[in-house]
Amino acid sequence: MPLIAKSLKKELIVITGGPGTGKTTIIDTLIEQGYACFPEISRQITLEAKKQGIEQLFLEKPLLFSELLLEGRKKQHLQASHDHADIVFLDRGIPDILAYMHYIGDSYPSFFDQASKEHGYSKVFILPPWEEIYQSDEARYENFEQAKLIFDHLKETYQTYGYTLIEVPCGTVEERINFILNQLA
Repeated sequence: MPLIAKSLKKELIVITGGPGTGKTTIIDTLIEQGYACFPEISRQITLEAKKQGIEQLFLEKPLLFSELLLEGRKKQHLQASHDHADIVFLDRGIPDILAYMHYIGDSYPSFFDQASKEHGYSKVFILPPWEEIYQSDEARYENFEQAKLIFDHLKETYQTYGYTLIEVPCGTVEERINFILNQLA
């Protein structure tokens, strides 16, 4: 576990995984159950860029997209750290940004690495690729094979920062949430 995570006063829990693995469904269900959660923000950034005439910001200007995402995730980390709840779930963490940059083969400034070191998480749950539920949409352009590659980059990146990933088995939303909550008990 990264040193910074040991000093956290609360549990900041990341739920990550490649595209189309069920992260948002889990986060939405946890919200319905009354848990403190911070949703994925990349769709907001993508939609804002579309309003400005940029069809797919991540593909057209990956570094700008990643910088906007980094600022948003740092704000989420700060807000989650000050949330009244003892356990806060986040749909993706800062290392996700680096994993995607590795996936596309792009370089990035050192402040991305520094942010990953300075903003720790208590636990990281990773959802594996699951072809039966995978769907593309206007913001998710990757195919299933690409989703598997992204999953591999996510695992490698989080492990680089010292995280022990907890893989969430495929199953119903309730089974997956129960698995996550039982790991926190």
